[in-house]
Amino acid sequence: MYQDPIVEEIHKIRQEYSRSFNHDLKALFADLQKQQAESGRKVVNLSRRSSLTASEPGQVTESDEDVTDRSHH
Repeated sequence: MYQDPIVEEIHKIRQEYSRSFNHDLKALFADLQKQQAESGRKVVNLSRRSSLTASEPGQVTESDEDVTDRSHH
């Protein structure tokens, strides 16, 4: 079976990252949240339960009523 070297490298990096936190999912998640906060990038929540909002104050929001469910088209 063909093994893509790029995919293999990604798997190796992911394993090393997980191992560095002793495969502790909560610790991994906390680290990813920290990296996200430190990045300075805007983060948009696209979940159906919340409005479509950017993480920075003063952004225009879209209410849930304005969102069309297109999941079954």
